[in-house]
Amino acid sequence: MNVLLYMMPAALLLAGAALAAFIWSLRAGQYDDPAGSAARILNDQDPIP
Repeated sequence: MNVLLYMMPAALLLAGAALAAFIWSLRAGQYDDPAGSAARILNDQDPIP
């Protein structure tokens, strides 16, 4: 039973860190243009230097 005293706060801390990372990625614009990225991968032309 003493293990729960350590594991529950550790699990809550890890879940909070994952939530904070997800919110940070939303605010940083990581998910802004998924359609554009999907179209760019199909373009097989090399960029002109």
